[in-house]
Amino acid sequence: MLPELLQSTKIFHLLHRIDIDLADKQQKVGCPYCGSSLHYSNYKRQPRGGPDLPESLYIRLSFCCSRENCRRRTLPNSTLFMDRRVYFRVVILIITTLGQNKPQEYSKNMLSNLLGSSRKTITRWLAYFREIFPRSRTWKKIRGIVNPTVLNQALPGSLVEYYLKHIPSVEGAIIDCLRLLTTGSPTVKTMG
Repeated sequence: MLPELLQSTKIFHLLHRIDIDLADKQQKVGCPYCGSSLHYSNYKRQPRGGPDLPESLYIRLSFCCSRENCRRRTLPNSTLFMDRRVYFRVVILIITTLGQNKPQEYSKNMLSNLLGSSRKTITRWLAYFREIFPRSRTWKKIRGIVNPTVLNQALPGSLVEYYLKHIPSVEGAIIDCLRLLTTGSPTVKTMG
């Protein structure tokens, strides 16, 4: 059920729609450095891991401050893109979850073939969620609102499992999980 989601264009369109909403909110707030208005200054990305998608989904929404002496770039939160990583955020989330929770069914070789990436890439993602992410500012910010059954040493798999248990559709669970990881705001009751 999770691997099939990576071939669905629908989830990528929904995540793009969420990114547009997040960007609109950021634009209304204004420049985080000086408070001036923000102008769109989008740029094209070449992410990997998804199905064939329209070019509009490869655009990273971005802003530039309108004030002449500031002109600093601001990136709104994104459920589609994960920082500077080459793969879509949803791809990283699903592949690491499969690698953690079902190691017999999804070996690194199988995940590598499924994704068309190297085993090293998948190993790096697993290490990131095992070692770096639990100590990150993002996770520390949301850890207090997440149910205690979600274990730090089993991220992101235990978080995805929690959402899969509490949201009827797989697609909805993944989207809500990504929204939490991106914005720090839960859409389902994640407190225990």
